[in-house]
Amino acid sequence: MDIILASASPRRKGLLGMIYSDFRIIPSDIRELVPRDLPVDKCPEYLACMKAESISRGREKALIIGCDTSVLIDGKILNKPRSTNDARTMMHLLSGKTHYVITGCCLYHLGRFQSFSEVTEVEFYPLTEDEIEQYIKSSEPYDKAGGYGIQNKGALFIKGIKGDYYNVVGLPVARLKREIDAFLAQDFSAEPAAVEPKKKKR
Repeated sequence: MDIILASASPRRKGLLGMIYSDFRIIPSDIRELVPRDLPVDKCPEYLACMKAESISRGREKALIIGCDTSVLIDGKILNKPRSTNDARTMMHLLSGKTHYVITGCCLYHLGRFQSFSEVTEVEFYPLTEDEIEQYIKSSEPYDKAGGYGIQNKGALFIKGIKGDYYNVVGLPVARLKREIDAFLAQDFSAEPAAVEPKKKKR
């Protein structure tokens, strides 16, 4: 089966390699816009579906995996920082608090979509100004949602984690494997689903 990861993230590439040894990467180029009335905790799943749908055209027989990760704190989404000041603001927001990392995943195959969200709770130690300044001077924060990488020096900020560690890295591989197995085992002889991706409740 042709398997396509609709993400350019090197971390997701490495994690998907735990499930499949052979797959292609075709990053989606969609504009990451969501409806204004969409709950913030549903945004990653929505974007994951949009990414998978954009890659699916002309590739009906492929298994396409779309993903999107956001950091949520105090009802606000933290995406990738766009500047040093942006990264600094994020570190101050996360310092000494608990936040949530939400990864939305969407599967596409033979005209059908299925999606889910995985949530991990992460608590930061209180950070000193020096810790924040040293961290944002590195290259680490700027390609990651929330401005930190738990798999690198960002691990030094983590007081506790509740849930899937790999979800924070960018892909909940254990659940994804099980979701894929169940999805591919479904009966695809029935009529295809509507164009709008069908979402599975968490």
